[in-house]
Amino acid sequence: MTLGEVAAQTGGWVAPEVAAQEISGLASLDDANPGDLAFFGNPKYLKAARKSRATAILVPQGFGEELPAIRIWVDDPGAAFAKLLPAFVPPVITFPAGVHPSAVIHPEATLGEGVHVGACAVIEAGARIGARSIVCAHAYIGHGACIGEDCRISPNVTIRERCTLANRVTLHSGVVIGADGFGYEFRDGAHQKIPQTGIVVIEDDVEIGANTTVDRARFGRTWIRKGTKIDNLVQIGHNVTIGENCVLCAQVGISGSTRLGNFVTLAGKVGLSGHIEIGDEVVFGAMSAIAKNVPAKSIMFGAPARPIREYKATYALLKNIHKLYDRVKKLEAQAKNQE
Repeated sequence: MTLGEVAAQTGGWVAPEVAAQEISGLASLDDANPGDLAFFGNPKYLKAARKSRATAILVPQGFGEELPAIRIWVDDPGAAFAKLLPAFVPPVITFPAGVHPSAVIHPEATLGEGVHVGACAVIEAGARIGARSIVCAHAYIGHGACIGEDCRISPNVTIRERCTLANRVTLHSGVVIGADGFGYEFRDGAHQKIPQTGIVVIEDDVEIGANTTVDRARFGRTWIRKGTKIDNLVQIGHNVTIGENCVLCAQVGISGSTRLGNFVTLAGKVGLSGHIEIGDEVVFGAMSAIAKNVPAKSIMFGAPARPIREYKATYALLKNIHKLYDRVKKLEAQAKNQE
């Protein structure tokens, strides 16, 4: 694709004398080689842009820095880059409607129009799969489970009995929906299992990353509301409720019966204890630990988590605590000598 074509497709501008220059791939600023197009959308990457080996770089309107690469001015470099991606990546893999001969589908299961069922998938009695949904190889859909329309169930996903997915839900490989919650009582000198009789309910447009687990409720439901996005390796305990459009990053752990509001963000390795409530639009920094309720719109960090301003102030003091310690020891020695 010529740089002139790039500019035309992205609504940008490139100097006419270089418009015939061609690019053959897309790459990040750091990884780009001659022939690649990269994009610069954040001032903190200016150093990387200056060092990039890319032939051309998409830059925002008004950007005046000189770069070794050819500049193409656009309104939004990130969006323009994304618009070009389909021309340079392999086509999206599609799955034709139909059932692979090795799949095992109970006669009492129901498949909607245009459903794809891959090799060695198992769909149990009473399960229902909505129109155009994709159940990939080796997936397991349990008794009475319900999957809505246009869902994508990746290889080796397990959806246990009676759990419910709404429309356009994506589950990546290794996800387990509806395993038993972790519930025991210590009686007669042993841990006795508490029956986990509830289900998991997942609403529209939720995406759940690889090897994440969502436990079924002890009774009632574990509930993930619409639009929420969950990363790989996340553990969600029984009877948890996660609000709409939340973001949970890798290795988050949420204990049972905790409730998250809408638009909550949990960065990597955040841990929440059980039976607490988190308000709308709360943000937790990475590796924070939360043991009590948090009001809406809070920004929290640390273990235990504190408001970010309080954490920063305390951290600044802790960095200098050795100096305070030395001063106290010196004053103690002076006082002792004066006695």
